[in-house]
Amino acid sequence: MQPPPRPPVPAQSNWVTYRSQINFGLAMVAFLMILVGAATVIDANPDASWRYYVAALPAIPGFVGLAILVRGLMGLDEVQARIQLYALGLSLGVTALATFGYGFFEGAGLPDLPPATVLPLMGVCWGLGTAYFAWRYRRS
Repeated sequence: MQPPPRPPVPAQSNWVTYRSQINFGLAMVAFLMILVGAATVIDANPDASWRYYVAALPAIPGFVGLAILVRGLMGLDEVQARIQLYALGLSLGVTALATFGYGFFEGAGLPDLPPATVLPLMGVCWGLGTAYFAWRYRRS
């Protein structure tokens, strides 16, 4: 006896399928636009008393992007959540080793590493870790 046929899965539009990626991308575009604008305004008015408020403006879309990221992570199934956990752990470890290790080289005379390089390094490591652990899961 054969099992009953499964009902067809309704097709989802790209907006529904990729909603969190699209929203996150839009939040990051807003972040970059406000960041460039704020940097331009601060450079043009270096002695203004309100420059700290302008410098804080990019944090608004940054928090929106963070909320979208967390909401997306909370909606993952168990396997995808495990892949992301492993990738984040790998990213944290690699970034910590690289930045602390480079700190020793700074003491030996290499130029200072700007703090703004830490987050991009972590993001690249997270992406590579996600690809690796997803590949490893499919292989097993």
